Amino acid sequence: MLFTGNSEHAVDSKGRLAIAAKHRAGWDTEKDGNAWFAIPWPTGHMRLYTEKAFMDLAEREPSSLTPAEERAGLDTALFGFAERLEMDGNGRITLPKSHLEMTGIKDTVVVVGARDRLEVHDKEKWNATLQDRFQRLPELVRRTQETKQ
Repeated sequence: MLFTGNSEHAVDSKGRLAIAAKHRAGWDTEKDGNAWFAIPWPTGHMRLYTEKAFMDLAEREPSSLTPAEERAGLDTALFGFAERLEMDGNGRITLPKSHLEMTGIKDTVVVVGARDRLEVHDKEKWNATLQDRFQRLPELVRRTQETKQ
């Protein structure tokens, strides 16, 4: 599923976040699963993957009973922080309190489409970096193109 655009939302006192209709419009439980997976990210936002996308990405790396120390550490951190979140009938998910605390996300957020995932950013932090993100876009495109070659 391709996610684009952004939308502003409130996180209520119970930690619930409504996923915008435009981001749910193409949702197909057969293809995308029944839930989201949330991962707090050290840069102060949360990454949300559809259940299917998360499973597909997780299965790309081979599993081992004796993984290298670095792989074992990554698996423990990444999958230890990942939480499966069911969507209610109103299209809301409940963000884990620990994720909100780790990322510093407050009560108003911007949900951003980021290709294969959504990102949940604190509104104030997002707005403070918006112009810089825009200005860096050509550089990011150039660097990404260089790594492909």
